[in-house]
Amino acid sequence: MARNKYPEETVEKILTAARRLFLEKGYEHTTIQDIVDQLDGLTKGAIYHHFKSKEEILAALKDSMYSEADVFHDAEQQTGLNGLEKIRYALQRNQEYQAVPENADLSREFIPLLENPRILANVIRGNRDSLSPRFLALIQEGQRDGSIHTDYAEELAELLPLLELWLNPTIYPASPEGERRKLKLIQEMYAHFGIPLVTDEFIDQVCTGIYGDGEQ
Repeated sequence: MARNKYPEETVEKILTAARRLFLEKGYEHTTIQDIVDQLDGLTKGAIYHHFKSKEEILAALKDSMYSEADVFHDAEQQTGLNGLEKIRYALQRNQEYQAVPENADLSREFIPLLENPRILANVIRGNRDSLSPRFLALIQEGQRDGSIHTDYAEELAELLPLLELWLNPTIYPASPEGERRKLKLIQEMYAHFGIPLVTDEFIDQVCTGIYGDGEQ
């Protein structure tokens, strides 16, 4: 068999087809064969050459979404902001990205977490290895510039991505008022430990993004 000269293009085709199918059919109802059927001239062997399983395809899609919306990079480039303001900026940009309907739908497909512990483990591992260190860097910047005063920089950086799972209503179902109470708890907790990163305006935006006008 001839060597594939353009493996990056093959991977991109696989991810594009998988993304479309996950949105149309849902992750659980999409098979590897479904993905193959969307790829002219490619076989299951070609897919398994790049991805060992459907879970790996999902993980790659998740990584590509985070790369596409690298809110930390955007925040780090805001030279006129202090460390605390950069964290707030990153949270705001992430919320705007997640509010895009297709991104919100695909994010929900990352959450057959309770049924598939391997996907849950991948999400937690990714948060630990990627998100927490970048939160920590901004917290430490805030400590240096005086906008953040905390003795628990590392612990709070590790906790914040875990709290995002807690806020996800597909994992912990909550009413609009319940979700708002969770956000208020996070607001008060982080403020208590010297990082007032959650504003009332941000809470309103998150709840509107999840529940519309809040009348549901």
